[in-house]
Amino acid sequence: MLKQSEQFALALHFYLTKIFSEHMLAGLQDATFEFGARTIVRDATWHIQPNEHIGLIGYNGTGKSTLLKLLVGEYQPSAGTVERSRTTTIGYLHQDLLSFDTKDSILSVAMGAFEKIFELEKEIDELGKEIERENLSDLGGERAELLLHQYTDKLHEMEVLGGYNIEHKTKEILQGLGFSPADLERPFHEFSGGWRMRVLLAKMILQKPDLLLLDEPTNHLDLPSIEWLERYLQNYDGSVVIVSHDKFFLDRMVTKIVEVYQQSLHFYLGNYSFYEREKQQRIELQQRAYENQQEYIRQQERFIERFRAKASKAAAAQSAMKKLDKLDRIENAELERPSLRINFRVDKTPGKILVTLKHVSKHFGDIEIVKDASAEIDRGDKIALIGANGKGKSTLLRMIAGAEKFSGERIWGYNVDESFYAQHQLEALNLNHTVLEEMQLCGSQKNDLELRILLGCFLFSGDDVEKRIKVLSGGEKARLALAKTIVSKANFLLLDEPTNHLDMHSCELLIGALNKYEGSYILVSHDRYFISKTANKIWEIDDHQIREFKGSYAEWVDWKERREAERDVNNNSNKKDKNKKQENNNTAPPQPSLETQSIKQPTAAAPVNTPINKELKKELQKQQRLFQQAEEKVNALKKRLSELENKLSSPEIYSDKNKFLQAESDYQKTNDELSKVNLEYEKLFEKIMDLEQGGDFRG
Repeated sequence: MLKQSEQFALALHFYLTKIFSEHMLAGLQDATFEFGARTIVRDATWHIQPNEHIGLIGYNGTGKSTLLKLLVGEYQPSAGTVERSRTTTIGYLHQDLLSFDTKDSILSVAMGAFEKIFELEKEIDELGKEIERENLSDLGGERAELLLHQYTDKLHEMEVLGGYNIEHKTKEILQGLGFSPADLERPFHEFSGGWRMRVLLAKMILQKPDLLLLDEPTNHLDLPSIEWLERYLQNYDGSVVIVSHDKFFLDRMVTKIVEVYQQSLHFYLGNYSFYEREKQQRIELQQRAYENQQEYIRQQERFIERFRAKASKAAAAQSAMKKLDKLDRIENAELERPSLRINFRVDKTPGKILVTLKHVSKHFGDIEIVKDASAEIDRGDKIALIGANGKGKSTLLRMIAGAEKFSGERIWGYNVDESFYAQHQLEALNLNHTVLEEMQLCGSQKNDLELRILLGCFLFSGDDVEKRIKVLSGGEKARLALAKTIVSKANFLLLDEPTNHLDMHSCELLIGALNKYEGSYILVSHDRYFISKTANKIWEIDDHQIREFKGSYAEWVDWKERREAERDVNNNSNKKDKNKKQENNNTAPPQPSLETQSIKQPTAAAPVNTPINKELKKELQKQQRLFQQAEEKVNALKKRLSELENKLSSPEIYSDKNKFLQAESDYQKTNDELSKVNLEYEKLFEKIMDLEQGGDFRG
C-alpha cells in the first residue's frame, strides 16, 4: 500500500508528464537503445519543447548521431518509446545527405523547399485556364461565383505563404551561406561535398520545420557563413537540436545542453560555458559525497568487525549491518574519458625567419587569389589564416608548402623542417598498412606503446590500431594523417582544418599540445575556439593581399569591430554632411556674396567643457546602489555555500539519507541563486561602465 505522500508524488509525475507531452514536439520516454552488446542509452527520457535551442554533446562514439536517428524514426528503441507530435515537422541535416546528386541548379534544389507553394501555383494556373475557357457571361451565376471565389482564396493563400518572393528568399539564404550570385545557376553536381551540404542546409532552413536537427552543421562552413547561420538561427521560429564540436557556436546558439554520458542523458539549463562550470561543480560535489560516504562505510565496517562477536554489542553490530545494506550507494564521480597527452618533439632549431614570400601572385583563370603580395613567417609565429571560403586560404597554405605553382618568390629559411597536413595528404597513406604500421614507418622513433597512446588521442583505441587503412572512413583517414604530422618532429607545421574530424576532448588535447609546441605553425580553421586558443597572429587575405594582425583572435575580432563601427560612424557623418550641404544649397540665395562664401561654419567638434547630464548622473547613482546590494548578496550567498560545503564534508550526514538529500538540495539551490546574482552583478557593473563613459563625472 502506497503512502499518501507517495500517491501524491506519483499523481503529480503523471500529470506533469501529460502536460509536457501535450506540448512537446518530439522526445524519448524511458528509451533504451543498443548496438549489439553495446548500450547507447538506458531508460532515457527527453522531451523537446517548442522554441528550445539545444546542444547535444558527448565524447566520440557515445551515440549523439544515433539519438538524432532515433528521433526521426530511422532507428527503433529496444525498450521504451520515441514520441512525436502528429503535426510536428522535422528537418534533419546529416552526413548521409552527401549521396544526393542532381544536374539541377543549386537555386532549383534549394527552392525544392517550397513544394506546397509550387502545387498551389499549379492549382491557380488551372483555375485561371478554366475561367478563360469558359465564357463567364454564359455560365450560371453560382458556377461563376464558385470559380472566382476559389481563385481569390488561392491567391490569398499564396500571399499568406509568401509565395511571391520565394526566389528572393532562396537567393538571400544561399548568398548568406557563401554562394556568389553567379553560382546560383550552376548545376548542383559541379560542387564539392561541403558546398552541397550548404545547399541542402539552405533548403532545410527554407522549409521552416518545427524541429531542426543539425549534425555538425559548421563542418562545411567558413567563418562568415557560420556567423550568418548564428544570426539566422538565433531568430528561428522553432526548436533546434545541434550536434557540434564548435564551442563558440554552441555558446551563441543554445540555452540548454543535453550530454550523453555513461549511457544516460544529463541536462544543463544554459549554454556550453555554463555546462562546463556546472558539470565541474556537480562532479566535485558528487566526488566529495562519494568520499565522505566511503569514510562513513569504513567506520561502520570497523565497528561491525570489532563488536559482532561480543554478545553485549551484537545487536548494535547487526543494526549497523542492516543500515549499510539499505544505504543508497553514491557512485565515484571520476570522469570516463582519455587522460592522454599529445607531445611534439622538435629535432632542430631553425633560423629567425622561416619563410619569406616576395611579390607572389596566384590566379585560377579569371579568379585572382593573391596579387603581388608579400609576407614573412618568423620563428615562434603561431598564425591562423582566416577568411571566407573561396578567398584562397588552402591555396596560400599549399604555396607556402611548395605544393602549388605561383609567380613570385618563396625563400625558405635556415634549418626549416616542415610538415604539411591537408586533405590531399590522405592520398599518401598506404592503404594496405594497418593504422599502427603506418605510424611505425613514419620515422618517429617511438615504440609501439607510445604510438598506441598517441593514436588514442586521435580516437583510435584498442583493436582500431590493427585496422587496414583501406577500410577506414574519410574522417578516420584524416585523423591518421594528422597523427603522422604530429609525430614528425618538424619545427614548422602547416595545418589545413586539423579539427574537422575530432571531438571536443581531442580538440582540447591538440590545443594543449600546440601551446607546448616549441616550433612554429600556420593553420587554417573555421573553429573559432580552436583559433582563439592557438594563434598569436592572424593572417587574412583581403583585396588579394595578405593582411597581418599581431595579436590573438579575440584582439583581432575587437579591432575588426572597432574599425567597422568607425566606418559606420564616418558613413553616417558623410551622409549627414551631404544632406546638410544639399539643404544649404536649396535654401541659399541665388547669388551669395564672396563674403558669405568665405565664412566658415563652426564644425561639430565636441565642446571642451561639456555640462554634466543630471539625469545620467542620477541613473549612475541608482545603479551604484544596486551594484552595492548585489555585492552584499554575493558575499552572503558565498558564506552560505561555504557553510553547506562544511556540512556536506561531515561523514555523519551520510548516515541519514534525508539529511543528506536536504543538504544537497540546499547546496544546489544556493549555488543556482549565486550564479543568477553573479550574472546580475556583472550586468550592473557593465551598465555602470557604460554610464561613466557616457558622461563626464569627474567634478
